[in-house]
Amino acid sequence: MIKEFKEFISRGNVIDLAVGVIIGSAFTTIVKSLVDYLINPLIGLFIGGIDFSDWVFKIAGATFRVGSFLNAVINFLIIAFVVFILVKVVNKFVSKKNEEPVAAPEVQLLEEIRDLLKENGK
Repeated sequence: MIKEFKEFISRGNVIDLAVGVIIGSAFTTIVKSLVDYLINPLIGLFIGGIDFSDWVFKIAGATFRVGSFLNAVINFLIIAFVVFILVKVVNKFVSKKNEEPVAAPEVQLLEEIRDLLKENGK
């Protein structure tokens, strides 16, 4: 069982996943700072200097922090957008690297004619 566990852990996918989780966590901290310290104050300028985190309402002793929820939604949207852009950029580089140059149809036709002439001994 220990041998199987070692094989499982030493697979590239598990290690790549662990690295991805660690980088994702660090990246989330950066994006949260961006939202809290730059985006929210900027939005606050346009809507009269209101800080979302202060938006609360109370019903029967329960406190609903609507502003904190809005901050979380903005945070999610920014993270999703940044990940979308990163995936697009990575896909662009990967697809360019994996594409083989495709010859024009005329070139392919000329190559076929050449090969047929070689087969016929001319």
